[in-house]
Amino acid sequence: MIRIGLIGDIASGKTLISKYFNFPIFNADAEVKNIYKRNKQCFKKLNKKFPKHIFSFPISKSEIKKIISKKNIKIISKIVHPYVRQNLRKFLEKNKKNPYVILDIPLLLENKLNKKNDILIFVKISKRNVLKRLKKRGIYDKKIFDILKSQQLNLKKKASYAQYFIDNNKNKKYTIKQVKIILNKLNDRSSS
Repeated sequence: MIRIGLIGDIASGKTLISKYFNFPIFNADAEVKNIYKRNKQCFKKLNKKFPKHIFSFPISKSEIKKIISKKNIKIISKIVHPYVRQNLRKFLEKNKKNPYVILDIPLLLENKLNKKNDILIFVKISKRNVLKRLKKRGIYDKKIFDILKSQQLNLKKKASYAQYFIDNNKNKKYTIKQVKIILNKLNDRSSS
């Protein structure tokens, strides 16, 4: 099984692009939402740390948003990330017979979840397009955006780890074309 990690900026389109590959996908953001919805153990730990803000199960995104700060995001991560890692291990075990899996994990490199042999694809997007997407989704909050950005590696540094690049500044057709080119290269690699 070859692991393909999608890396890039917040709202660069990694999640949508991951679907174009047509391989099993581990989406860390979706896992976190699921953990907030279904994991009572996680709720109890977060409730213990933030009793004034996290008091009802399932945990709502608005409750989490209220407590996000540079200090608190580290506390939240320490509680939530072990569950994400556990789910990642289960996903990899379940899909070990697949030739490829996609890892859509925003902090893949930062949390050292990547392996030496992973194929990393950097999704390029302009800062203007990132802000446009976030505002379009109605989820742009400058304070939260800056805090989340501070958790990430510098984009140039991140890009330096990648073997492939996808420019996601144009239309869907152009993006899919780039995915097909990468798939062809991967197929050539595995057949040689």
